[in-house]
Amino acid sequence: MGFRCGIVGLPNVGKSTIFNALTAAAIDAANYPFCTIEPNVGIVPVPDERLDRLADLVHTRSKVPTQMEFVDIAGLVRGASRGEGLGNQFLGHIRQVDAIVHVIRCFEDENIVHVDGSVDPLRDREVINTELILADLDTVDRRLLKTRNQAKSGDSKMIAQVAFLEQVRDILDGGRPARSVAAGDRAQPDLLRELCLLTAKPVLYVANVHEDDLEGGNRFVDLLREAAAAEQSPVVVIAGSIEQELSRLSRDEQAEFLAEMGLAEPGLNRLIRAGYELLDLITFFTVGEKETKAWTIQRGTRAPGAAGKIHSDFERGFIRAEVITYDDYIACGSEARAREKGLMRSEGRDYVVRDGDCILFRFNV
Repeated sequence: MGFRCGIVGLPNVGKSTIFNALTAAAIDAANYPFCTIEPNVGIVPVPDERLDRLADLVHTRSKVPTQMEFVDIAGLVRGASRGEGLGNQFLGHIRQVDAIVHVIRCFEDENIVHVDGSVDPLRDREVINTELILADLDTVDRRLLKTRNQAKSGDSKMIAQVAFLEQVRDILDGGRPARSVAAGDRAQPDLLRELCLLTAKPVLYVANVHEDDLEGGNRFVDLLREAAAAEQSPVVVIAGSIEQELSRLSRDEQAEFLAEMGLAEPGLNRLIRAGYELLDLITFFTVGEKETKAWTIQRGTRAPGAAGKIHSDFERGFIRAEVITYDDYIACGSEARAREKGLMRSEGRDYVVRDGDCILFRFNV
């Protein structure tokens, strides 16, 4: 799998409620089994109606969704970058994820005390972002000290790295995330990846609201949307209380509950898909009576790389990929019919796999 989203947030914002709903397999639990591999880590299926339709079409015996991993990262408080609240330990956990899901409280409730005494999504967002930036500044400063010493020899590579690190430091010192560098000057992509900066990771904001504000939002959500838009980060609005209730219900009860609430699907479905899109991932399918399976790859992956997701032998001995688009597969009703109509294409090593491709890989090892 290899794609991990870390869920962060201040205390009492609903972060654990949302994570616990995920771990309860609230997303169509009968068909998408959830597996907890650590107390705070969960593997969650990515809901995809295309997989369901393909599996039904070929009467497959086993249907396997693609998955994402969510990590509940506790302990982030003001001062985390200096070790407050076990900050060093939990900041280390964030370094291991591919993207950050930042849960922000956008509801008022006198029975749930806010750690700072009042509800203010912009302040809460700033607290977490500041701690991540401060931690990154410490990382860059330590690397800069080492690299400056190496550059004294006149090594052009080290001199270039010093210039880049100084640029990154200036951005962080100005209160901006390292993503600003990643989106612009990529002169040192290897060094940027090696630094594993927290603020270089893409961010998805989750506005946790009361169920009454789920459809129309509220002033807190509006403020968060505006701030997130400035950094080109998405916002997903979720009512944690609804997701918690859904997680306790059977599949049929969930459907009835959603209908009563006037909702098309659980909010967690939207959260999972948004995380998938945030990481710029796409899905291709392998389809058969024995097994129909969804596979996750980065957008832009070529056919041999996609084959390698199934097995390294597929990539090493890649010959060709026989491809049917999802729409063509559904329209034809079977692989054989698509082949008869000339809708199964033979693609070589340079083919860039597209979202929804149904692929049969030919290989020889």
